[in-house]
Amino acid sequence: MNTMLRKSVLGVAGLAFTGGLFAGPVAAHADVTPVKTVPVAAVPADKPDMGKLLPHGAPANQSTIELNDEQIANVKAIIAATKKAGMDERAAVVSIATALQESKLENLGHLGDRNDHDSQGLFQQRPSSGWGTVEQITDPEYSTLAFLKGLKQVDGWQDMPLTEAAQTVQVSAYPDHYAQWEQQAADLVAQHWTS
Repeated sequence: MNTMLRKSVLGVAGLAFTGGLFAGPVAAHADVTPVKTVPVAAVPADKPDMGKLLPHGAPANQSTIELNDEQIANVKAIIAATKKAGMDERAAVVSIATALQESKLENLGHLGDRNDHDSQGLFQQRPSSGWGTVEQITDPEYSTLAFLKGLKQVDGWQDMPLTEAAQTVQVSAYPDHYAQWEQQAADLVAQHWTS
């Protein structure tokens, strides 16, 4: 029995030795330094940077409203028109904040006695002021492109507080009211820019 046990032990040792010879030199030259892993924050490359959307930060006293499907469709139409105009996410924020103030993102027709002169559409543009026909200014793409055309003509609009840029285009009786929608507009652009 000792002979048999001895042969088994020597056989196992021989296999281990032979395996070590073949695997040993390869393993001896392998880099066994532990790899350090650093967690990387998952940031989708296609999401806009909030610092770019709100370069001045959001002003105090922000307002927000819940949006229905029609209003979300108008947000998407403004974003699409902004891209068509070759403008960036900040231009979309200015546009959406302006439309939030002017119409709560509703494509308003003539409101009769409640109407401010002949103002209509998302941006409450006036045919009598040269913004276009009623049919044009109640088309979300057209009205957005008309607003952006005016915005492009404002020197340094990118560096202005949103309410100043919007007011320069809109010439509202309430020039400071646009600021209250900046955070919601930025959130909407962040959410829908790539959708």
